[in-house]
Amino acid sequence: MLKQMQFGNITADVVLKDIKNVHLSVLPPIGKVRISAPSHMNLDTIRVFTISKLSWIKKQQRKFRDQEREAPREYLDRESHSVWGKRYLLKVIEDENGPRVELRRNQICVRANQKLDKEERQKIVEGWYREQLKQNAVELIAKWEKVIDVKVSRLFIQKMKTKWGGCNIATKNVRLNLELAKKPIECLEYVVVHELMHLIEKTHNHRFVAMMDKFLPKWRGCRSILNELPLEIRRWQ
Repeated sequence: MLKQMQFGNITADVVLKDIKNVHLSVLPPIGKVRISAPSHMNLDTIRVFTISKLSWIKKQQRKFRDQEREAPREYLDRESHSVWGKRYLLKVIEDENGPRVELRRNQICVRANQKLDKEERQKIVEGWYREQLKQNAVELIAKWEKVIDVKVSRLFIQKMKTKWGGCNIATKNVRLNLELAKKPIECLEYVVVHELMHLIEKTHNHRFVAMMDKFLPKWRGCRSILNELPLEIRRWQ
């Protein structure tokens, strides 16, 4: 059940569900506030809890407001694009045998009919990103399934509004944000390990953190990198 609470100029979405503890999140890219609380919890209790966290909420929202935004992409020659944390200049090459994408030194080359419009070029590039992300994610999942001793049923790559990844514990399906193909590969590994760990521990409790520390000691650094890298300029609803 979804409700909303107002705290001055801050609006918080409140989701009541079958959990034991309250979880407060400030979500990118604009600092949307989301509170997950036990279904039996009184709304006044949730309000008091949130008021006690207002200073922290405002601090997180300022971080998102101050974070660098990437300019909208037009998919034209010499436009800058990121692949695994490195910058490449886009080069559109006329090739009737396309479409395909390839990396060449400092260029990301799109071979296609040059009459394609922006949306068609974007579709080609995003399709290539999807292939790159899936290939690397499958390898990482196979690696960490053995280490953590879990098994993933299915992997989904998709555009996600507020998360880098997700895990459905019941179905054992893992979802990854397409934008991860633009970030350093160690960030993808961190998200993969994070989601696989949820197959063992549902919440971000002390046990979850302890296991992350044990299996991937560098995870906090990877999380910081993701939080500091430029965000897409578009606003997610």
